[in-house]
Formats: sequence, structure tokens, C-alpha cells
Amino acid sequence: MRVLVNAASDVVRTGLESMLSTAAGISVVGSGIGMEKIASQVEELQPDVVLVETPSEEAMAGLLEFSSRMPTLGIALLADDSDGRKTLEALRWGVRAIMPRNSMTGEIVGAIQAVAAGLVVIHPEATEALLATAPSIEPSAFTKLDQSLTPREVEILSLMAEGLGNKEIAWRLSISGHTVKFHVASIFSKLHAATRTEAVTIGLRRGLIMI
Repeated sequence: MRVLVNAASDVVRTGLESMLSTAAGISVVGSGIGMEKIASQVEELQPDVVLVETPSEEAMAGLLEFSSRMPTLGIALLADDSDGRKTLEALRWGVRAIMPRNSMTGEIVGAIQAVAAGLVVIHPEATEALLATAPSIEPSAFTKLDQSLTPREVEILSLMAEGLGNKEIAWRLSISGHTVKFHVASIFSKLHAATRTEAVTIGLRRGLIMI
């Protein structure tokens, strides 16, 4: 598993590299301080997971915009979050793991492995802080969250990821082409996607499907 490390200081960067160097199955392919060059590093080194420590909101947004062109890239974030707001925002950005900066080696390694497997990891401390923010969320905010795909829609999205067209999907699932078209339209609507490629990319990034 290829991991790129990025931290806010040289001391933290060195510590994270040393920590991961002893973990079985993990290879640190590069590291950096600050977010200025991380996009070029990701493009050059092709990591499976990027471990980022305390980035700014602007920097993280830039990384996620870049990573949208690499749907298999997972991002794990090390950041302290006393009120849960950073955790909530990071999840909206697309971060797959959120851990405190003082997490133990085993916790960080486990989070990286989970992210590489397409899972989402939230540390118990972050979960408590996140839940504490729930009462303050306006009800209207929930209407902005994406609706969940049905099992059939996930199945069709997976076949779309294989490059199958509507007729091929209909034949594979023994359903009508009209039904497939209906499900595809629903997938586009729920994922806010305009094309099949965009829908598949979003599905991969969110761990809905795997290829």
C-alpha cells in the first residue's frame, strides 16, 4: 500500500514517516511540508492513501478537487476537533478517515488500511464531538444531503463502472431497458452527476462501489 505523508511541520512529518516505516504492508512513497506541492506529488507518486496532518480548509479543498480526477485516492486526516465542526466539514469534503493528532500508531495504521479498502473511519473522540453538533444543525441542512442509493441502484452503478450500456445492463439483470433508464436517472439525481463517468467517479470516491 503506497502512502504519501504531508504535515504542517518537519518534526511531525519525520515522526509520521518513522511510525509508518515499521508497519507491515505500508510503503511511504513520499512526504512533504504544507500543501503547496502535494497535488504534483500525488500525480507523480500515485499513492493509494494520502495522510494529511492539520491542513487549512483552502488547502484541503484544493487537494480534494485534484483527487476528484483520481477516484481511488483515499485521504486520511489527522486533526484535533473539539466541537465536531471540522469533522463534519471534512466528511463533506470527502475525507475518509478523521483521527486526532495524538492517535497511536496502531490507530493510524488501521485507519490507513481501512481507507485503502474504501471504508470511512471516524475516531470515537471525533464521533462524540460530531454528535454534539447535531442539535445545532438546522433541519433545512438535511435536505442538502445526498439521498442513499437503493441496492438495485448500487448494482446498476457497479455495472456502469464496468462500462456497460443500458441495454447490456437490462440483459444482465433481466429487467427492461425502461427500468434501467429510470434507475440511471435516479442515480444521476441522487449523486448530482451529469454523466455516467461522473456518477461512477462519485460512487468510487464515496465507497459505494469498487472496481
